[in-house]
Amino acid sequence: MNGWLKRGGLRYRLLLSHLLTIAAGALTLLTITIIFAPGLHDQLMIAWLGPHWTETADASMVEMERATNAIFTLAMMQALTISSGAAVTVAIFVSLVASRQIVQPIDNLLQVTSRIAAGHYAERAPLIGDRELARLATQFNMMAEALERAEQRRVALIGDVAHELRTPLATIAGYVEGILDGIIETDEATWALVLDEVNRLRRLTDDLQQLSRVESRQMTLAPTPVDPAHLIEAAVTRLTPQFTAKNIELHVNIEPRLPPVWADSDRVLQVLINLLGNALQYTPDGGRAVIGANSAGEAIRFWVQDSGIGIAAEHLPHLFERFYRVDKSRTRATGGAGIGLTICKGLVEMHGGQIWATSAGPGCGATFYFTLPLYDQHE
Repeated sequence: MNGWLKRGGLRYRLLLSHLLTIAAGALTLLTITIIFAPGLHDQLMIAWLGPHWTETADASMVEMERATNAIFTLAMMQALTISSGAAVTVAIFVSLVASRQIVQPIDNLLQVTSRIAAGHYAERAPLIGDRELARLATQFNMMAEALERAEQRRVALIGDVAHELRTPLATIAGYVEGILDGIIETDEATWALVLDEVNRLRRLTDDLQQLSRVESRQMTLAPTPVDPAHLIEAAVTRLTPQFTAKNIELHVNIEPRLPPVWADSDRVLQVLINLLGNALQYTPDGGRAVIGANSAGEAIRFWVQDSGIGIAAEHLPHLFERFYRVDKSRTRATGGAGIGLTICKGLVEMHGGQIWATSAGPGCGATFYFTLPLYDQHE
């Protein structure tokens, strides 16, 4: 038997199920015919010849009727046998073709899956087969594309992390070697610079660890009823000195008498500070930023708007993906490792909210929104 029809395979089981269905139908047809055909023949003969024909018919006519009945039954059984054999032959052929059309796309999908599992993320499944199978292949290709993008970002992250580790480590190593060789004096400024590089390394490792905890849902929340205005005021208080130093106007626009939200204030404050920090980083000196909140049905919507460099439309769908950065430069001062917004997305979704961004394009600023559920809705 061919390999594609091996015992236990899907094609084998499909063909076997078709054959069993055909056999059951043929057996049922033969059984019903044998049981009911003679009686139906007699009834039709009586209806044709009349109900009293046996009283007027001689023995030869009765015998002829019986012979005719037997011949009819035999002819009908032979015809049914021949037609059943022909039907089974045709059904086997159709079943083979149908099972091949059903299973072939699945086989193609399995082959592509194996190649993707081996690391060939550019592989895609052909869109063949019926509508459901084509939809399955389409969804699989979307998943493969997402895996390919994630792998590309992972590789890029490794390069970014290696680069960012190399720079402070090289600085620290250079100063330590200079101190050991007596070239550099061990004054307070030297140790302050070394400490700054150490803190830079610590921030990077903390970001990576926090991203891992957020995505694996290992971070514990302590939600309480929180006034949205208090959250915004706390974030503004933290970053007002930086906005003032950069000569950027920071405005607050909060809808009056907003109901409380059900949230972990520390984690939401982390999201607000991150979004405000992005506005501060990407808005040039003399620019403007606005932070606010308003009611949005069964949730409170927060937003941070800036007059900064803006975001091109093709980047908006990917802003919150892991390791994605609009700015492709490798320094943390101009874009970081691309995980801050991913952490924000994870924290907001852990609260049951949503986060998104809008921008009219480069040079037109950007606005980041996120929602949190009302305390009443949680109750």
